[in-house]
Amino acid sequence: MKTSNLIELLATNAEPVDPHAITKSLTWPLGLGLVVSVFLSVATIGVLPAQDFLLPAVWVKFVYGVALAVAVVALLQRLYRPGAPTTAVIKWPLLVLLSMTVIGFAHLMLLPEASRAVAIFGQTWLVCPWFVLGLSIPALAALLFAAKQLAPTDLKTTGFAAGLLAGAIGAIGYSFACPETSLTFVAIWYTAGIVITGLVGRVAGPVVLRW
Repeated sequence: MKTSNLIELLATNAEPVDPHAITKSLTWPLGLGLVVSVFLSVATIGVLPAQDFLLPAVWVKFVYGVALAVAVVALLQRLYRPGAPTTAVIKWPLLVLLSMTVIGFAHLMLLPEASRAVAIFGQTWLVCPWFVLGLSIPALAALLFAAKQLAPTDLKTTGFAAGLLAGAIGAIGYSFACPETSLTFVAIWYTAGIVITGLVGRVAGPVVLRW
């Protein structure tokens, strides 16, 4: 087949690319994932007492999740575009994770030594990362499904970033029910759940997103 004929064939019935395709591919999975995450968290564990929402630590959980989500969205917007540079934005999720680590360490150092074990482990350290992971799965599934309609080329990194974003959504949902108030606990075990979700995304990405 001649090159000109091939080009003509490929161009037949071609439609313009939706300039908002990437925004849409992130908006609806995030909205759906957040609603499902909050619903499952409250339905299975129960919402925190109203007075707990006056505690600064509870709001730090929300801020952490939202900040990480915003940072990873900026990264995914690049990863969804073949060949788009990621150097300028890949540092933002790392900065959010580092900031939470510093906050958690500072909180621990300000406590009496006798109270530090409780600050690290709380009452739910064994289940916290797995709750975050479980609450993240709906968002991760939706994000990968939406990403499949686009053209990411680095499938492992895209899957890992989608997992981090889903993990942030799961962490936000879990914050409505989690009774822990230690910032050190949040820095360790919330982050563990988020990173585990990222690793799940890294494994699933090449399978789901393969062209």
